[in-house]
Amino acid sequence: MRIQFCGASTGVTGSCHLITTEHHKILLDCGQFQGGKAMDAMNYEPFPFDPAEIDYMVLSHAHIDHCGRIPLLVKRGFKGDIYCTDATADLLEVMLKDSGYIHEKEAEWKNRKNERAGRPLVEPLYTCNDAVESLKFVKPVLYDQLIELNPEMKIVFNDAGHILGSAITELWVTEGESVSKIVFSGDLGVMDRPILRDPTIIKKADYVIMETTYGNRLHPQNSMDVKSLMEIVIKTARRGGTVVIPSFAVGRTQELIYEFNRFYENNRQYQKDLEELMVYVDSPMATTATEVFKRNAQVFDDEMKEIITNGDNPLDFKNLRFTRSTEDSIALNHNDRPKVIISASGMCEAGRIRHHLKHNLWNPKASVIFVGYQAEGTLGRLLVEGAKEVTLFGEEIQVNAEIYNLEGFSGHADRDGLLMWLGGFQKEPKHIFLVHGEPESKEDFARTVEQKLGYHPIVVQGNSEFVLEKDEILNKREAMQEAMDSEALESVKKNIADIHRRLEGILYNTHLAVDSKLSPEKLAKINNIVLELEKDSVNLGAAVTEENR
Repeated sequence: MRIQFCGASTGVTGSCHLITTEHHKILLDCGQFQGGKAMDAMNYEPFPFDPAEIDYMVLSHAHIDHCGRIPLLVKRGFKGDIYCTDATADLLEVMLKDSGYIHEKEAEWKNRKNERAGRPLVEPLYTCNDAVESLKFVKPVLYDQLIELNPEMKIVFNDAGHILGSAITELWVTEGESVSKIVFSGDLGVMDRPILRDPTIIKKADYVIMETTYGNRLHPQNSMDVKSLMEIVIKTARRGGTVVIPSFAVGRTQELIYEFNRFYENNRQYQKDLEELMVYVDSPMATTATEVFKRNAQVFDDEMKEIITNGDNPLDFKNLRFTRSTEDSIALNHNDRPKVIISASGMCEAGRIRHHLKHNLWNPKASVIFVGYQAEGTLGRLLVEGAKEVTLFGEEIQVNAEIYNLEGFSGHADRDGLLMWLGGFQKEPKHIFLVHGEPESKEDFARTVEQKLGYHPIVVQGNSEFVLEKDEILNKREAMQEAMDSEALESVKKNIADIHRRLEGILYNTHLAVDSKLSPEKLAKINNIVLELEKDSVNLGAAVTEENR
């Protein structure tokens, strides 16, 4: 068996790893490179493998640096199945269509310039239609489901706590009489954060492929940065300025909505400041992604589920507005009233955020707040590092606005979070491959792991390939039945008990809702869900009964 690292091996974008066995090839992620012209050019290069030879692809989550080249993969010959969680599948449709549209528009803009200059025309990396075509290969599955890809390969997705649907993948590979277990971390989230569950601790692995985005940094406590965020917002509003927040459309934006919701509800001392202060989410993709979040509440953490069960919507509040049309977006920059604009992209490389920066960076009354990782070569990185002047749409813009970088909002685990996750293995894996980090971050984290855990990870350098030993670590029976320990059984029991408790709460709220006259449409929707529950409960009963025979 071989592992070939084809992306996210020199930085944090372009995640793509190929596992080759005697009979099969499986691809882990197929992400887009991001971070300026040089990185963008890498997206157009041939894959270091033949896409037509790939049997399966496993997707960790729906961020573009992990999924953004899937349409290109299909366009160049891939015909296999793409496995991901059901929530990721919902987001993937949003992300890839939007990405295809952006590539089309970028190609149109370049071709207008090329035509005037007499240069050859360019083709988009892929189109919106290419994105739609690639979605036909997607096979959504649930967390914790054991999926047999073929007699030699099985996978399970575990919650990574990074964004909605993000997964840590367990992959079992049978070669002859031996079974090897590979664990791919994807992007690991932060413990004790709102909305999502904590990253799953995995106990056993032969080989681990692990991200190191913040391998040499510690985040401030999220609560401290929420406090800082709101203080900046109030201070900026009082001086008559606009707060601009570049934010990833998926994950970060929804967390910001949640925190603004809580702040508006729980801080009456700022009532005068907040009464007229509107929060605008100016990103069609973020707007659609928020609707996807609302449809996938089953993967939220217990606190979020409890809020929803009690009849509240934590992703909406009175002063929140979503803007879809270009006209509404333009109007925001002709509105002189203090406000908050949350817009994509998070690294300021594309999208409406660049227009909002153009109209606000020059203004000393304004504030720009970064709430996520800024890759090398991006406009966001330049601003965080203190650039006094930037170029936007061919115009030199002075940076007079106050610039803030609140790392406590990061969706990535920091050094201690990564270390805690890796320390969850009961014994040292045979090999730990460190990827998805800038060189210094990977090197520093490797040293930390050696000091704290006594493990000896491999820092992946560039696109490289490793031949894995064939010695047997787990026999087949142990590998496939490790999920059947007492902990797992208790977890199933707890989940059933939690569902029972929530159903009781829903029954109570349904009584109140019916009394207030539900609309026929809403009643029909509830009935459809009840019918699905009825089917699933019968199947559950049958499975339990069959196991007890």
